[in-house]
Amino acid sequence: MLQHITIQRGPIELAADLHLPDDIDETEPLRTVVLSTPGSSVKEQIGANYASRLAARGIAALVFDPAHQGQSGGEPRDLEDPYRRGEDISYAIDALSTIPGIDPDRIGVLGICAGGGYAVHTARTDHRIKAVGTVVPGNMGTSFRSFQPDGPAAALDTMARARTEETRTGTLNRANWLPDTLEDAATAGLTDIDTTQAITFYRTRRGRNEHSTNRRLSRGDSLLLGYDAYHLVDQLMTQPLQVILAGRIGNTGSYESGMQLWKLAPNPVDLMVIDGAGHYEMYDVPEYVDAAVDRLVNFYSNNL
Repeated sequence: MLQHITIQRGPIELAADLHLPDDIDETEPLRTVVLSTPGSSVKEQIGANYASRLAARGIAALVFDPAHQGQSGGEPRDLEDPYRRGEDISYAIDALSTIPGIDPDRIGVLGICAGGGYAVHTARTDHRIKAVGTVVPGNMGTSFRSFQPDGPAAALDTMARARTEETRTGTLNRANWLPDTLEDAATAGLTDIDTTQAITFYRTRRGRNEHSTNRRLSRGDSLLLGYDAYHLVDQLMTQPLQVILAGRIGNTGSYESGMQLWKLAPNPVDLMVIDGAGHYEMYDVPEYVDAAVDRLVNFYSNNL
């Protein structure tokens, strides 16, 4: 069963889908997982692939469009603010606590790619979250700092000048998350398997969604550069942790990020590496997604 709901987030609303098991025992409130999805994705993409499978296995799952993105409210559009992404999760938990049939004491999170980092960062200080699951988790701060050819400090200088110019002209600049086509990627010399698989998922009929713009508001990049999803995890994130990684190590950094998280966490419960899978294949290839969900269902069943 699928329910379209609205999450009140201060003055704006988040568009969300609540995936519910078909057979509900009304005498027992449901354990529920809030999904934190990759940067630039919307609820109908990767989140729905996992949420629908969890619901089919008896665990309710809530997936939403982040503030400023997809069908959710918030201006300016296309903002990827890691701190607001974390706050979105807490607002989603607020909403769940008001829905009949949901057990507010059995709520977990599942973070995928960048959403893994956001979920972890939120769980450190929102201990209403009782279990933390991650699939190919990424630390967006580490990733963005590694992308800067002259280093992050120099990049921040450039971003400061760009924001001043934006303020003077009244024009907000946006950047592509990915090349829009495989041809654009080849022209730019981006022929590695991770980039091509990302484009094949996000920008073709395989996974494209009309509400996913593939654009990122440039002024949010300075926030990403200063972000560390794992700051104080070793001291604050006491919840049980599940880490699921793709066995084919590519250039996304998610394998290294997941291993770092596993070593930092005070309460690591289960580590799974799916042989043969690439980062983006963990988004929708049934063989790999089903294997991950099997492991996640066991984890949440034992820890929620």
